Amino acid sequence: MMETTTQANETQFNQQYYSDELTQFAESWKDDEGLMTLLNFITPKVPVARRFDYKKTDHNEMFFSEVDDLRNQGSGFKRIEFTGTTVQAKTLNKGLTVRVDTDDIVGEDWQERYVHLLMKRLLRNELRRAVWALKMNATVIEKTWGANSQPDIDIRETLLQSSDLNGFYPNRVLFGELAWYLRQDCYALQNNAGARISSEMTRANLAEKLLVDDVQLLRKQSLGVQGSEINGNEIFAFYGQNGLLKDEPSHMKRFVTPIENNQLFRVYVEPHTKFVDVTVEHYSNIVVTSPQTITQLTVKQQA
Repeated sequence: MMETTTQANETQFNQQYYSDELTQFAESWKDDEGLMTLLNFITPKVPVARRFDYKKTDHNEMFFSEVDDLRNQGSGFKRIEFTGTTVQAKTLNKGLTVRVDTDDIVGEDWQERYVHLLMKRLLRNELRRAVWALKMNATVIEKTWGANSQPDIDIRETLLQSSDLNGFYPNRVLFGELAWYLRQDCYALQNNAGARISSEMTRANLAEKLLVDDVQLLRKQSLGVQGSEINGNEIFAFYGQNGLLKDEPSHMKRFVTPIENNQLFRVYVEPHTKFVDVTVEHYSNIVVTSPQTITQLTVKQQA
């Protein structure tokens, strides 16, 4: 009876205070800090129902190829089945509310500006969770870089070590901003043309050199003040793919549940006598889905 009453109250709240206009704004919201891009880079987005299951499995299976995919007359095709442990999970309801005093309401777009604030906070929260999960599930390799170091060789060795552990080569590399600057400084101190070229490489150039799909930069400010456990001298190597299945071989995934009409966020505006509550909610769960190893190269500057 309690659950039925709670659901009825929630439905009534949704109908009374739900804002379709602001929900549409949230869905098309311009992410000027690139938080969503970075979040999807670390934890690819996978739409699921509220309750779902996934397999913790040997994701080498995703890289298999068949020699027996020919169909015999009168029979069906060979069926692909994924092995491993099935894990039951659910997406979690997350959100934030900001209370706006009526004396502080200025301009016709005030609601959009507060939704903008809430969207940034929610994505920063998700990004912090994703980076922390990455760090907590990583095998750490430590290196000291100085004027005579070759950072890109160390990074390549880290990628190869990850490949040996996983059975497949990582395709994504995430630099902490301090690690990125240390890499540039090492090459800048070396007085030769090759080092100069390496020092001035863009992340896209470095990705091509390392044979990975993408290299991204994580700034500590993107995690907020609660992200102080990330030092910035970490380099993470892992595997990720966007837009595939819940059992594909990404090390981590962000399972999301669309609320309605494939919308991932919903906005409510609840007016009171002298203030207004603006709320943004969503459903997600960040999960390390692969038991294979994420690799973390931790670097420090030579004294």
